[in-house]
Amino acid sequence: MAQRGRTGDILVVMPVPVRVPATPLPSDEEKSGSRGGLRPLWWWSAAAATVAVVLAGVVLARPQSVMATAVVRRDVVRTIVLTGRVRPAASPAVGVTTAGIVQRVLVREGDRVSSGQLLVQLDDARARAAVTEARALLATARSQAESQRQQAATAVRQTERDLERTRTLYAAGALSARELEEAIRAVADARSAAEAANARGAAGAFAEVERARAVIAAAEAQLENTRVTAPAAATVTARLVDPGDVVAPGQPLLELATVGATELAAFASEDNLADLRVGAGALVSADAYPAQRFTAHIAWIAPSIDRAQGTVEVRLGVNDAPSYLKPEMTVSVNIDVAKRSNALVVPRGAVHDLDTPAPWVLVERGGRAVRRTIESGIVGESQVEVVRGLVEGERVLVEPAEPGTRIRVRD
Repeated sequence: MAQRGRTGDILVVMPVPVRVPATPLPSDEEKSGSRGGLRPLWWWSAAAATVAVVLAGVVLARPQSVMATAVVRRDVVRTIVLTGRVRPAASPAVGVTTAGIVQRVLVREGDRVSSGQLLVQLDDARARAAVTEARALLATARSQAESQRQQAATAVRQTERDLERTRTLYAAGALSARELEEAIRAVADARSAAEAANARGAAGAFAEVERARAVIAAAEAQLENTRVTAPAAATVTARLVDPGDVVAPGQPLLELATVGATELAAFASEDNLADLRVGAGALVSADAYPAQRFTAHIAWIAPSIDRAQGTVEVRLGVNDAPSYLKPEMTVSVNIDVAKRSNALVVPRGAVHDLDTPAPWVLVERGGRAVRRTIESGIVGESQVEVVRGLVEGERVLVEPAEPGTRIRVRD
């Protein structure tokens, strides 16, 4: 036991007499029986207690050693880190508009294809036969139209020959003027009839030709539908059919990722929505290549929030996409949402209650730890901007200590 008092800043440890219960004095026999004059147990207990009290006083009087750092000025940046994926320019699923049997699949996953390249061929035997039949119908219609025209022309030529003979006979006096007039009238009538027949035949023939042409167009379209081609330059991401498969109209056969401007899609917490703006820069790295980084910028922010997740979709344009990027590859996106140059900063670990309206730090003053309330600004990954409450050069503690505790600062 000890009583402690303070004189200035010096802690004085004052021993207090230890009361020991009364013990009968040893008899002469007990004295003579002691070994080598050893002291009794109670004496050693009292001595140990006294030493412990003295040591405790010495420890309590020693200042606590803590690490501190000076308040300095430097640039501070607040960064939002998001996880996203490489989003292809478009992801069309190509299919067919007609039923059929897959005859050939000319590509596999990972193949790069060009616009218009044949990807899948269906069995086209029936479609080709339909085209051949339609072309035959067109040839027949044209032949009939030509035949009608030739028949009308033959009739006109015949009446004209008859008129020439009549005129010859009339000149020789073998026929009368009336007969000549009848021959002339017959030629006129034949010509009128031929013109009318030609007109009717031509109209009919024209209609037949047009119908035949329409049948050809339909047959050729059906034939073209047996060919599945690439709508644009792309990469094949999924092959969904094999030769021999029976497919139906609208069934997807392949999935593509079109070649174009590379875009990233990420989802940010709605709490960060106020910090996001179109055009803000970002530093990106693919999880597969963490040491390689490239730049991007926010190109679009979704106009609505995902109610279930509490997130907002953010799309970023890549300024110069590296060749190793692949569709749906996972990337880490670091977006600088706030930056201040030459700001007064302290280490983030030195600030207490940072998420509250009154954050505070411990500063060294007169050899003691003193609590100081501050106003924080930009909160970076490792630094916090101090708007008010500290001045450049002050020392803040970066190790825990109780306010008011005597301290000894080390750098």
